Amino acid sequence: MEFKPSKSHSISIIKGKLTAEQFYISGEPIPTVLEKSIKTYPVVFAAIFVCGIGGTFHYGYSVSFIKELVKQTCVQRYGLSLEPWQLSLIWSFTVSIFCIGGLLGSLAAGSLASKFGRLVKRCLLLNNFVAILGSVLMLLSKTAMSFEMIMAGRFFFGINSGASLAVYPMYVMEIAPRKLKGIVGMFIGSFMSLGKFSGQLLGISELLGTEKLWPWLLGFIGFTGLFQLITLFFLPESPSFLLLDRGDQRTCEKALKQLWGNKDYSREIEEMLEEKAALQSVRSYSVLELIQNKTIRWQLITVAVTFTSVQLCGINAVYFYSFDVFRAAGIPEEKLRYAALGTGLCEFSTVVFCFMIINRTGKTALLFRGYAGMSVTLVFLTITFQVSWMPYCSMVLIFLCIVFFAIGPVGVTPSLPGELFAQPFRSAAYTISCSLNWLVLFVVGMVFPILVEKLDYFCFLIFLFSCFICGLYMKFNVPEIKNKTPLEIAAEFDKKHCKPKREDVTEKYANRIISYETKL
Repeated sequence: MEFKPSKSHSISIIKGKLTAEQFYISGEPIPTVLEKSIKTYPVVFAAIFVCGIGGTFHYGYSVSFIKELVKQTCVQRYGLSLEPWQLSLIWSFTVSIFCIGGLLGSLAAGSLASKFGRLVKRCLLLNNFVAILGSVLMLLSKTAMSFEMIMAGRFFFGINSGASLAVYPMYVMEIAPRKLKGIVGMFIGSFMSLGKFSGQLLGISELLGTEKLWPWLLGFIGFTGLFQLITLFFLPESPSFLLLDRGDQRTCEKALKQLWGNKDYSREIEEMLEEKAALQSVRSYSVLELIQNKTIRWQLITVAVTFTSVQLCGINAVYFYSFDVFRAAGIPEEKLRYAALGTGLCEFSTVVFCFMIINRTGKTALLFRGYAGMSVTLVFLTITFQVSWMPYCSMVLIFLCIVFFAIGPVGVTPSLPGELFAQPFRSAAYTISCSLNWLVLFVVGMVFPILVEKLDYFCFLIFLFSCFICGLYMKFNVPEIKNKTPLEIAAEFDKKHCKPKREDVTEKYANRIISYETKL
């Protein structure tokens, strides 16, 4: 059978379907990588959906609370009338407590993963009860006239989101075949964007954004958590965890067949057994031990830079000022929420589009282009905001900035620890990265209102600096990581930084820390 490439390597429209890098067999196009992968590994993608809708979806699901509840509660219960600054202070704490819960969830995720395994049936099963508890508090908050219940609910939602953000990527990266890890990693960010868009969509007045129904809007996460809780029992454990950590070869083989199809996986089992023997003298590293380990210093710096920059890139400021831009462009006040839906849809659709280019472009390149593009758009946003007759230019720049944010920071960043670190370091790496994410998010949430008050539109320049620094770092310090194991990436880091071959990495640990990405 003769294979021939298409005449154009660019994205083309073939038979009404958008395809990239198409090849033909007897004149017929081969299905896209994603379409073919879903048909070949349906259980893998089902697990990704179930874990995502009850995992990183919760992180992205952000809604606006009703400040009036706080005011009504104080008046009816205590006979007090709050001043605007008091109301804002309570509200800031209500929003920020989500980050505190997220930090605690991230710190607990590493120990949960080690104790129960990277299995949604064990670790995420417990996590779902936290989400349901928070949802119940949200649903009852209006009846009880208690904004304290909203605070408690937000706290539990934060714990749930923090644990999900750490555990979900570990699980999906382990169950996916090596050739699909790039695509699978994009799902982590796509569910974040889907959660954000879903919160905007459900918040419109025609759905749940009314005085009567807003408790259901706040408690919606409980329903997705319940859905995951029910469906988790039908999903297999991570095959590598079953064999490497549990020593259960029979169950491992059963999980492989359930995930990848009914084939002979004796070769994969043999390779994992060899890895198990090599890993017998290697234990899981703690957070402190990971920080002190010089052999993977650049990987740790890369994770720290990217997870910090994703919160300091200014996307929150862009969303914050989008209403002012839409209003200046002449959009009626009652239609502003629908215009905001366009921003969430733009982010989600861009992340989905990245599925088509990730294997061709590479993750490091996408991160660099994303931050470089955001740097340029933030400069022009700062300029156009000062000109009253350019609201339409500002509106275009807002959508362009969201596109660049979705291409790199939100689409690539969440899966980096799973690709840069071998199994003994992975739990600690996710704990560090997710904790940094929540700490910076908390600081931004507390400081951003002050920046807006003092600097107004010029606050974009602060976030511009962060984007610029991260873009330069990705360009000159990080090699391409596409389809590479942690050991291969470590060698690329050494090569890129012109260091001599390190025996402690390539020789001493090469036979002990063998990445299971060889086949898994």
